[in-house]
Amino acid sequence: MDCKEPPPPSHSRIALVLQGGGALGAYQAGVFQALHENQLCPDWVVGTSIGAINAALIAGNEPHLRLERLREFWDRISHRDSVDMNKVPDHVRKLNTWLTAVDATMRGVPGFYTPRMMSPFMFGLSVQPEAASFYDTSALTDTLHDLVDFNYLNAQGGMRMTVNALKVTSGELVGFDNTKQTIGPRHIIASGALPPGFPGVRVDGELYWDGGLYSNTPLETVLEDEPRKNTLCFMVDLWSPDGEEPTNLDEVQTRQKDVTYASRSKRHIEAYQQLHNMRRCMYALQKSLPPEMRDSAEIKLMAAHGCNTTMHIVHLPYSGRDWNMASKDINFSKGSINWRWELGYHDACRAIKQAGWLNKVEQHTGVIVHELPRETGELEI
Repeated sequence: MDCKEPPPPSHSRIALVLQGGGALGAYQAGVFQALHENQLCPDWVVGTSIGAINAALIAGNEPHLRLERLREFWDRISHRDSVDMNKVPDHVRKLNTWLTAVDATMRGVPGFYTPRMMSPFMFGLSVQPEAASFYDTSALTDTLHDLVDFNYLNAQGGMRMTVNALKVTSGELVGFDNTKQTIGPRHIIASGALPPGFPGVRVDGELYWDGGLYSNTPLETVLEDEPRKNTLCFMVDLWSPDGEEPTNLDEVQTRQKDVTYASRSKRHIEAYQQLHNMRRCMYALQKSLPPEMRDSAEIKLMAAHGCNTTMHIVHLPYSGRDWNMASKDINFSKGSINWRWELGYHDACRAIKQAGWLNKVEQHTGVIVHELPRETGELEI
């Protein structure tokens, strides 16, 4: 799909926000491909869980290698299909994806995680905190070393990257940021350490779990960043808060996952819009005062909280329904991975063609959300 039409926006910063969602994360790779091809490559990528892995693959490689490394990772962890998914009927594709999910559960995913066979943890016995899980993720360490240049990731002047993880002992959300500390594989794996499947990861003496347990969409990291800058933010959602009433066990489990991990971004954005628009009004009011009135303590305090920046948020929701399978996030079928990548590319191209961020912004409007119009028809894998 050719989407090279609108010119790059004149924003101070382009941010890419990536949710957690396991195998659904291939959609994020497709989104990045469209941004990369249209000179909209982010200055800052923020991720949680699989979003953190994609973020590291993007920020941790030179520009000409980023798509190649993303493709290598998703090829490495995908399950080779026994049939050509493009040449079989729908019920065969559905069976194939179900078998792939079963295989990922029983044997793990090469280069990602393997089951802990006969671990005492499986029988309710105590183990070391770093081994308290059903799967071992040490294979992911090797994969990250192979595909991420951590020297490049941590070098000054490169792309900013933030990945979020949950501190187990306090329930605090922590952002690991390469502009503030040296990032290694453990920070990335900690962001995706979802219990009880995956073990906690110790970083600087503290044990961390998946940041999605606190907030699966790390949009707040961008909203609350200081100092404030004009920002074009692409926010990729992998789980849908909206859905039909479930009628069977699989649909119930699917709806439960969607609701649990779906973005709460609408509420956050509405609150942030009110606050940010107020900041713009405070900025305008302070500038309109005569110089002799600007020296009072109250006006200086108002000026400190005011700002004149604008944030455009482009919302890109994953639209695949995956037959309402609760195991969609562990469906690493090669055909499904490719389909999600292509869908992410397609949706991002549609957003770029729309280019709502190029439209004139009304005065005192600090935050504008651009929703992607739905296409007709149900999209299935």
